[in-house]
Amino acid sequence: MKPQRLRADALAGLTTAFALLPECIAFALVAHLNPLMGLYGAVIICTLTALLGGRPGMISGAAGSMAVVIVALVVQHGVQYLLATVLLGGLIMLAFGMLRLGKLVRMVPYPVMLGFVNGLAIVIALAQLEHFKSGESWLSGTPLYLMSGLVALTMAIVYLLPRLTRSVPPALVAILGVGLAVYLLDLPTRTLGDMAHIAGGLPVLALPQLPWNLETLRIVAPYAILMALVGLLETLLTLNLTDEITESRGYPDRECAALGVANMVSGLLGGMGGCAMIGQTMINLSSGGRGRLSGVVAGVMILLFILFLSPFIERIPLAALVGVMFVVAQQTFAWASLRVLNKVPFNDVLVIIAVTTITVFTDLAIAVLCGIVIAALNFAWQQARELYADTHLEADGSKLYRLHGTLFFASTTPFLNQFDPANDPPQVTLDCRHLNFVDYSAIAALKTLRERYEKAGKHLHVFHLSERCKRLLKRAGADQ
Repeated sequence: MKPQRLRADALAGLTTAFALLPECIAFALVAHLNPLMGLYGAVIICTLTALLGGRPGMISGAAGSMAVVIVALVVQHGVQYLLATVLLGGLIMLAFGMLRLGKLVRMVPYPVMLGFVNGLAIVIALAQLEHFKSGESWLSGTPLYLMSGLVALTMAIVYLLPRLTRSVPPALVAILGVGLAVYLLDLPTRTLGDMAHIAGGLPVLALPQLPWNLETLRIVAPYAILMALVGLLETLLTLNLTDEITESRGYPDRECAALGVANMVSGLLGGMGGCAMIGQTMINLSSGGRGRLSGVVAGVMILLFILFLSPFIERIPLAALVGVMFVVAQQTFAWASLRVLNKVPFNDVLVIIAVTTITVFTDLAIAVLCGIVIAALNFAWQQARELYADTHLEADGSKLYRLHGTLFFASTTPFLNQFDPANDPPQVTLDCRHLNFVDYSAIAALKTLRERYEKAGKHLHVFHLSERCKRLLKRAGADQ
């Protein structure tokens, strides 16, 4: 690897490590956990997925979607049950990857991807507003002006520095520059140390301390399944986005398996569960991180922060980190989707808006599932409307129906409405050369059509069925 590439990845990883710190601490606090559990999770998951995963340049860590999923478990049953959940969830992710189910991400339509990206961009931006609070009340007066000014300064550096030089990541310069200014001028603003103290030792390998029986499995399994599904979904969608940005191809099955291994190790070492983090991935990519080294550096640096550098890291002003995340939110949002709203079909617009809104107000998994359902129903409706028939009378007096389209559950009624058994001649031919049978509803519709002609005392002859359609009909016993 070229020295320039190594340098770019190392600097991007360092920048990403700074961005990971407040997010992982905040997510751990949301889940009622010790902040070190979030940081240990970030170290382990970020490093292992970078080394073993199928998408270099993508950053994984203790994600907010995971924190929301497991908070009820932690409150009701405690930390040890959480670690068992992370362990089991990781096993499910590993199985998902080993079974090569990562290809299911192809089922996610592009409008759902746009809604996912836009929704997470809004969530990232809204999450930063919490740093403008002191307790339950909003900042006001001098603290607010100082916080806002430092955020604006950070954003200005990130936006303007690339016009002068691209040799260093602008986010890294902004964080260190604003941090140094706050220290030298002794400005009274909140720092990372006000969120939590991050000093600690190495994580210790240990099995979760709980009874290993069916009752424990009954408690843990639902959370583990939900955690695995949410983590896999967010990871695969972020992988798709990373593929688009880097114009390269990742390997979703390998990434799922690596994520599973990383979560299992995190559970054994006392860390939170995690998955891909779109905000930190965008920081890494925009800072020039394209290889595995960027993720490894990010994970290792967080460990060094915990072990040796906490007195310095805790002095980083939150305003600098908030400014960087605001830029990430702005760059993550697919602004082009707003310009095409009046140019694409209304159903796609509905999907984009629905997924964006549901992501903001509920969670990613529900949003994407709703988007897929809406898109699938729209596709079924459009396919059903496209079924039509050409008809004409043959020289022998029989009638020929030539069907075009796809016959499935949504198009069976339009299919049957194409025929007129009462007024058709005694011999009717159905040409299926351009008709595709998809499901059992299609078979049932053909059987119903035959029965209607038999009841009218007429004969229906079907020909030009594809080999697949013949097998489908034969298996159902409808080929007689």
